[in-house]
Amino acid sequence: MPPETVEVRRSSRRRRTVSAYRDGEKTIVLLPAGLSSTDEEQWVRRMLDRLAAKEQRRRPSDDDLLDRAVDLSARYLDGEAKPSSVRWVENQQHRWGSCTPDHGTIRISTRLRGMPSWVVDYVIMHELVHLLVPSHGSRFWALVERYPKAERARGFLEGFSTAAHGSAEEC
Repeated sequence: MPPETVEVRRSSRRRRTVSAYRDGEKTIVLLPAGLSSTDEEQWVRRMLDRLAAKEQRRRPSDDDLLDRAVDLSARYLDGEAKPSSVRWVENQQHRWGSCTPDHGTIRISTRLRGMPSWVVDYVIMHELVHLLVPSHGSRFWALVERYPKAERARGFLEGFSTAAHGSAEEC
């Protein structure tokens, strides 16, 4: 992987604050004009670390997804749902997630990457409940509703789908 491209922009109007953001393949770091070159180096490194940490939180790995699933199962399903794996997949264009109860595997669409964590957690919860109840009957929805932000997350996903495609999608 090539070294990261960083563009430092100094401003005489900026007095105390430092900020950074990604612009395509480049990172822009905004600094006060009067900052020394030593301080600049420290701030650039600090801001790159902060951005990387933020991106890691918003784009969890497969291992992070499994950890989240185990935690959600423990908190809301008395640990009864025991996934063997939870992983991101790119081949789900019309579903947010899917699972195979016989194998305990859960797949989460990469289209969810970058969405709020409580939305991703809802989709994981939905699939965890399928490990216990394969259909979408009343028992299934009662278990899904144990997740406190279930209704809010469903509304978020419905709004997102409608805005993007004109119709809601399924988990």
